[in-house]
Order: sequence, then structure tokens, then C-alpha cells
Amino acid sequence: MCTGKCARCVGLWLILLSLGCIVANALLLVPNGKTTWTQNHLSLQVWLMAGFVGGGLMVLCPGIAAVRAGGKGCCGAGCCGNRCRMLRSVFCSAFGLLGAIYCLSVSGTGLRIGPKCLMKGEWGYHFKETSGGYLFNKTQWNLCEEPPNVVAWNVTLFSLLTAASGLEIILCGIQLINATLGVFCGDCRKKGAAE
Repeated sequence: MCTGKCARCVGLWLILLSLGCIVANALLLVPNGKTTWTQNHLSLQVWLMAGFVGGGLMVLCPGIAAVRAGGKGCCGAGCCGNRCRMLRSVFCSAFGLLGAIYCLSVSGTGLRIGPKCLMKGEWGYHFKETSGGYLFNKTQWNLCEEPPNVVAWNVTLFSLLTAASGLEIILCGIQLINATLGVFCGDCRKKGAAE
């Protein structure tokens, strides 16, 4: 596969994953679909906006840059073979890699610590001491009185963010290597074949 076609394919997947992370993070702000919970009732990992900033905006940038790098470029397949856009994609992919790592670490921590909830009249991180053991014991999930169903909500969305950011790390790494090859070797597409 040519570096341009690979860049376009990877870029499209990065854009889809980044938009998914933004939506997942927005849903984390409204436990159980209700906006009645204040800032003090949501966990720190929700407010760190890892899905919005890290897995979302910081990965959207390399996604768009990769799609553009897969295009024809300033000189087409001629003198520079789209090396300028590939060079930009190298830097954007490194930036996106950092964002995806941030999203993965915050989401993983959110899964390990558990949500902030009301249990026995006290707000707190009641699953923190289990070091993620609560994930396999669904009977503990009902111990949270408020917000309702917050454990299932957080587990589902933080799991989606963890999986998406893991894929983003892999795709940004692939694009980093692909774009580096594109800078040094150019695009293998023939003149007129590039879109």
C-alpha cells in the first residue's frame, strides 16, 4: 500500500475514533443521562476531559493531517511527492500519540478507582480500595445510591475510552512510521492516480 493511501485510511479511522471519544466524554458528564449532578458529584477523571481533549481534539488533528497527507499535495507525484504534508503528519501524529496516551491513562485510572457516588450517606470514591476488583463483582454496583446506575455508566464509557485510545495509540504509531517513510521516500502513486 502506498504511503498516501495508508495515510488516508489511518486518518479516517483516527477521525472516527476521536469523535467517539468526544461523545463518550460528553456522556460521562451526565450520569444516567441526567444533568442534575453538580461538579462535586462527578469524579476527577470525568473532569480531566481525557476523552474530549486527549483522545478527541489531540487525535482529531493528526487524523485530519493524515487525510490531507493522503491527497495530491503541492507538487503531486512530481518533485516532492507530497513530502511537505507527510512531514506535517509526522509532527501531528506524535502530538496525537501523546493525547491518546493521556486518554488511556486517565480512563484506566477512572476504571481502577471507580466513580464518585453516594453510599451510606457519604459522597466519595468507595471502590478505590478494591483496585478495580469491583469491576468483576456486579453486586457491589448497586451499593451506590446516587447518581443511579453510575457504576455501570462509568464502567461502560471509561471502557470505551480505554479501547478507543488504545486503538488511537496503534494508529498514530502506524501513521508516524508511514509519514516518516513518506517524507524520505515520497508517495508511490503514479502521476494522475493521486486524488
